[in-house]
Amino acid sequence: MGFFSKFFGGGAKPEKDKDFPPVPAWEPAIKIREDQIIDRFRYYTDHKNDFVVFRHGTCVLVPEGLSDTAAKEEAKAILSKIFNYHPDMNPVPMDDGNMLVRYNHPAFNVVLEDLAQEHIASIRANHLKALARDEVLITSLGQNQFDEFGMKALWGRCYFFMDAKDPVVSKIVRRKS
Repeated sequence: MGFFSKFFGGGAKPEKDKDFPPVPAWEPAIKIREDQIIDRFRYYTDHKNDFVVFRHGTCVLVPEGLSDTAAKEEAKAILSKIFNYHPDMNPVPMDDGNMLVRYNHPAFNVVLEDLAQEHIASIRANHLKALARDEVLITSLGQNQFDEFGMKALWGRCYFFMDAKDPVVSKIVRRKS
């Protein structure tokens, strides 16, 4: 196509598209507490759901009774739907003092309050690196202005991005287990 490719988009990809979907620069080194996350997520779902837990703690609800292979594939597909569309988050304070970060499909991150408080200085220092390229979130404080609750939500969402980029299943939790 040569000459016409410049006019019809056949040329090199713009720099911006090379990192699509955009991801945060921050990949927290703070280790999650998987057993505690599983315990809290089972509590939040009233022990009524099967779910898959990824390496960085993202929990994905799957239909009951799927084989392990089918549950893993379903959970990975759900992560992909969120990641490749846009991970809109909805952080919700829970009755036990923790936070549940929800997305537009049945995937969740549990932000453990005690762990967040242990690492609050790091969360405060890095929360803006938890925004993806060109992302603008509007809060009551203004554009990309976050109170501590918002900072912790962004920190929790970082683990979603880490799991979505490299979806390694850690556990499958059955409602009856």
